[in-house]
Amino acid sequence: MTYKRRKYHKGDTHLKKGWRTKRRTKDLDEIDDDIKEENAKKLLNQQVDFDKPGAAQHYCVHCARYFINDRALQDHFATKVHKRRLKALELEPYSIEESERAAGRGNYIAPQKRKIETLTKEDLDDLDADTDAVSPAKIMKTDD
Repeated sequence: MTYKRRKYHKGDTHLKKGWRTKRRTKDLDEIDDDIKEENAKKLLNQQVDFDKPGAAQHYCVHCARYFINDRALQDHFATKVHKRRLKALELEPYSIEESERAAGRGNYIAPQKRKIETLTKEDLDDLDADTDAVSPAKIMKTDD
């Protein structure tokens, strides 16, 4: 007698939400808030938390990821994933005011391009020593 396969599994609709949210990271507008001076200082100088990788001492602000040690963080800075995220952060995030201007309530202003460089703890330490330096996110407007 041949074996007939029984179909107990009715589909994967009950699993789809988990797949969508399992590796969800912060959106670009949330990261744009994080790279502001006061938020970046808090994120890069977090208290020790043993529930997070590396006890929350090695954090990439741009990618919103924790790393187990400084070597892993420095290796991450050279990856395509990190560089792609920096490139995506070059455009200013979409705002409500911009959507209203695009809909006809005011003059449309194209989003500005910015130059964003990787932000580390050492950069913040240098900024604390020199108060006349640029903002910690190293954001510079360009005319592109």
